[in-house]
Amino acid sequence: MWLQHAIGYVTDGEFYGAKATLNVWAPNVTRPFDFSLSQIWVIADVPTHGLSTLEAGWQVAPAMYGNKLPRFFLYWTNDGYRSGCYNLLCSGFVQTTHEICLGATFDALSTYNGTQYDFDVLIWKDPRHGNWWLRVGTIIVGYWPVALFPDFSKHATAIEYGGEVFNAQSHGQQPTSTIMGSGHFATEGFGKASFVRNMEIVDEHNVLQPVGDVTLLTEKPNCYDVKNGFNSVWGYYIFFGGPGNNPHCT
Repeated sequence: MWLQHAIGYVTDGEFYGAKATLNVWAPNVTRPFDFSLSQIWVIADVPTHGLSTLEAGWQVAPAMYGNKLPRFFLYWTNDGYRSGCYNLLCSGFVQTTHEICLGATFDALSTYNGTQYDFDVLIWKDPRHGNWWLRVGTIIVGYWPVALFPDFSKHATAIEYGGEVFNAQSHGQQPTSTIMGSGHFATEGFGKASFVRNMEIVDEHNVLQPVGDVTLLTEKPNCYDVKNGFNSVWGYYIFFGGPGNNPHCT
């Protein structure tokens, strides 16, 4: 199994949600059971239970959707990925609108050195009832009931932003040719690498705050990499991605 990340994350604080803008690509996925994604993770890590996560973004997952088109998706687990669920494939997430279809394709995709298409994702805790809500753009999609997540009854302990690639057929640490993001490394920058921009967290007053400097993580930087930055328009951001298997990816 090959599971690789190129992310920025924060763990120093109590988090009540996260927001970011993700640009959308159609990365090549080499095997049906591979996937490649860009998303935000809202995480509660309690050692006695394992990770609980709320995740949303876009993914290419041929085995799930029947083709290699990027799809809007959500995922959750409350037991460290021993179980969990995508979209509405099991009971859990409560959808409250028909304006957005979970698992739907996108109208437009980013192109290398061309137009970039992106969308906003916000996950936040309702301070009154304790449920965790999902908004895409200006549309409230639905919520995860707090009863599903005892570890989220107070707050999250970490927020992550960025990309992930999974290959079930790789043996040990053998690289896969499934690409992440645009398939180009973070150093190429805007219009060429995948990005997550305007990265924010929700504080205890239910107010969005800039995430600040994030810690970067990539297990195999010659396969997929990540870099961060800040400017007055994008706020805090990361570029990330890569081609996977290449002469330097070991």
